[in-house]
This record gives sequence, C-alpha cells and structure tokens, in this order.
Amino acid sequence: MSFVTPVIAWAPLAPIIIVLGAAAIGILVEAFIRTPATRRAAQLALALASLVGAALVAILQWATLDGAGTVVLEHMMVVDRQALAWQSVLLLFGVLGTLLFAARTRAGEEAFTPLGAVAPGSTEETLARRKGMQLTEVFPLALFAVGGMMLFTSVTDLIFLFVALEVFSLPLYILVALARRRRLLSHEGALKYFLLGAFSSALFLFGAALLYGATGSTSFDEVGAGIASATGLDTLILAGAVLVVVGLLFKLGAVPFHSWTPDAYQGAPTPVTAFMGAATKAAATAALIRLVYGALYGLDWELSWLFWTVAIASMLLGTVVALVQTELKRMLAYSSIAHAGFILVAFAGFPDSTLSALPFYLLTYGLATMGAFAVITQVRERGEDGTVLGEATRLGQWAGLGRRSPWLAASMALFLLSFAGIPLTAGFVGKFVAFSAAMSEGAWPLVLVAVIASAAAAFFYVRLIVLMFFTDVPDGQEDAVAVDYSPLARVVVVAAAVAVVLLGIVPGPVLSAFENAGVLLLGAAG
Repeated sequence: MSFVTPVIAWAPLAPIIIVLGAAAIGILVEAFIRTPATRRAAQLALALASLVGAALVAILQWATLDGAGTVVLEHMMVVDRQALAWQSVLLLFGVLGTLLFAARTRAGEEAFTPLGAVAPGSTEETLARRKGMQLTEVFPLALFAVGGMMLFTSVTDLIFLFVALEVFSLPLYILVALARRRRLLSHEGALKYFLLGAFSSALFLFGAALLYGATGSTSFDEVGAGIASATGLDTLILAGAVLVVVGLLFKLGAVPFHSWTPDAYQGAPTPVTAFMGAATKAAATAALIRLVYGALYGLDWELSWLFWTVAIASMLLGTVVALVQTELKRMLAYSSIAHAGFILVAFAGFPDSTLSALPFYLLTYGLATMGAFAVITQVRERGEDGTVLGEATRLGQWAGLGRRSPWLAASMALFLLSFAGIPLTAGFVGKFVAFSAAMSEGAWPLVLVAVIASAAAAFFYVRLIVLMFFTDVPDGQEDAVAVDYSPLARVVVVAAAVAVVLLGIVPGPVLSAFENAGVLLLGAAG
C-alpha cells in the first residue's frame, strides 16, 4: 500500500498561519529572552505585527477572492467571504485587546500578576513583584486564542470544530486566572469558566456523535444531506442537533448556559474581560451561523423552539438581573447575556439576511465592549496614602466622573448608548439589521420582546450616565477615586469611540461589505 501525500492549499490559510505561527514563536521568545523588559517589548511587537499583517492578508484575500471561495483540507475548512469577514473582525478585536494587555498605570502596574503559577498572597508572589517580573506569556496566549477563533469561523467539520473550540478556549481559561488584584476572585471565575466550558465541550461531542451515527459523517454538507434524506432517525438527529447547538450557546453566554459569564467577567483581568467579551461572542456566532446554515438548515422548524426560547430567556434574564447590579463588570456581564438574546433573534426562521446582519452586529457590539472596558481600566481607587489601587468597579464610585475627566466619561456614555441601541450610534444600526432579519421571516413577536428588553435595558445604562454627569461626589470621597491615564488604553478608547460614531452615522460601506460576504461557499442555504 502506497502513501499518497495530501495536497493542501496553504495560501488561503495564510492569516491563520501567521497568527498561530507568531504564537509559537512567542513561546520561543519566552524561553530565550531573559530580560523582562526586552521580552515584553519583543512579545508586544510580535503580537501586533502578526495581527496587523494577518488582517491585511485577510482583507487582500477578501478583495481578490476568485469565485465563491476555496475548499481546504478535503472539505474540512472553507475560505469564503463569510469566513474572511469574521476573521477581519476578530483580528481587529485582537489588536485592540493586545493594546489593552500591554497598558500600564502611571506607576507602571500591569493588569496581570507577575507570577501566575503561585498561590495568591504567597511569598513567591511578593518576591516576584519586588524583582520586577512580568507575565509576558499573555501575548502568545492571546495569539493562540485569536488563531483558534479564526479557525472556528472556517471549519465545516464537527470534529475539527471541536479542535478549534479547544484551541481558543484553553488559553482563555488561563488568562482569566491571571488578575494582578483580587486573585482569589480571578481563580474562582477561571475555575467556573473551565468546568462549564468542559461540560459544554462534552455536550458538543455527544451531539456530534449522535449526528455521525444518524448520517454517517461529520462534514457539515454531508450531515445536511443526511438530515434531508434520513427516515426513521428523527429523534436521533434532533437530539444530536440540539446538543451541538447547546455546546455553542455556552460560548455565546445565552440562558440557561450563562452561569459562567458574571464570575468570569468580574474575576478576569479587565483587558481579558474586554477581549473575551468581544471576540468570544463573535467567534461563537460565526461558528453557529456556519453550523446552522451548513448542516442543520433542514431542521429550521424543529429548532425554532430552541432559538426562540433561549433568545427570550436571555433577553429577559440579562435585562432584569442587570437592573439590580451594583458592580459595573457584573452589570456589563448580564448586559452581554441580554445581547446574546438579541443575537439569537436574528436566527428566527433562519433568514438569509442573518449572514450579513450578524457580522455587523458583532462588530458594533465588540467595539463598544472593548471601549467600555478600556475606560474601566483607567478609573481606579485611591488609597489613604494617595497610591492608585485597582479599578473602581462599584457604581457609586463613578459619581462625578464627568467633572474629573469629561472626555473619559463622555466616551463611556457613548459606549453605553450604543449598547442601548440609541440612534446615531453603531449599536442602533446593529440592532436594526439584526431585528430586520427576524422580521423578514415573520418573527415579529420575538422582535417585539427584543425591543421591549432594549427599552428596559436603557435604564441601567442611563443610570450610570446620570451618576457620571449629574450626581455629586459624596462628601469625604473626593479623593477616593483617581483617573489614571494609560496611553495604550486611551488609544483603544479613542479608536472604539470613533468607530462607534462612524458606524452609527455612515454604516453604508461596512454594511455593503458584509452583504457581499453574506454567502456561504458550502451549505444548505446562503
């Protein structure tokens, strides 16, 4: 028996190869560069260069794509405009996230513990801080996460999709546990994220096994064909489809698969929360689109109850619980759960317009998320001796921020208004196109619930705006909060704010680009 060397089209995979290759080189940088400052500079330069380079390659491929796209690895991956659109969005979030990872306070403090492999408060941790040690491994970990997410957008095979899921999930579990302050809370959030992530992966694999047993394949197109022609296997197919979708809904943070979200958002280093909140939702949505429209499109009537139920539950629970939160990061975590419901609204009836609406929605949501958490990194508590401490995340601490730093408060207000979907912000256009996709299939009751939830959610966003601009600082607390400007965090805030305004006022070019990308190379629809 002779071995036939497989022929692999490497060129279409160039953006993914650049990012994962840079991540591997980053591991070597950790091993061979011993000086912390030099190593940190090298890791930051490598991460930014690889992400920007991969983004340029992805955009070039998108502009010069021949035909509908390219099938790679024997139908296990495709590189079409839909995949390249999602990859471009993820690379943008990767660049902004990397800048936040590298941000420092005026005193030179980073968001990450200097030594992640020791117990919080231990002698080893204290010595590591005194010696100026820096946890520069976060940059290659972020690159591995971005690379896995990019794979996630292109995969058309259930087993390969599981591999991509683990490639981007494992680095995130580690990153969540590396907070410099409140490390026990960080460890708790990481442990819950890991355990529930493992649970969701098991459900996904079980569902993939059921679909393989019913259709004889794990390839999306063959699973779709098997569903269309199967007889007497309705229960097996439906059970497998539900379990596979549920596995992805965990990553989306939708109810009732959301319980990891508040603790992971609150405990993680704030730059990690920003990156995770923006990029993970985008990657999960991209994979869900390709799975639904590539393999499960024939089950649109059978799966509609799942999407409707989860969407309504996510919007209601996320909105109601966010109303009573007094901790800012937890409030934004429950807000993200509500937004998971808004995302699922666009799946009602599986309209073709979802393929172009959701990339725009996730772009607008991700930019506002990155900007909001970048603001949070700069609003900090001040100790009795005048030293700047950790982030001020209690809502009451934000009273009077508009007087302390008008531009920072105005930026935060802009991001909150975008979350709420106020006109002339990117969030309004994002919700409009997502809800319009559902309306095109007659799902007006679901859209009505979404509009009511959006109106109710505006209360807790406006509450913070009122605190910042129309509430006086409590007596004796004038010096309890400090605004610590970080140049890199400021770049993220400005870039996100400009993008939110432009996409709210002139969304046409980006919407047209995503409409051009609203076609799947392989699939039962689109």
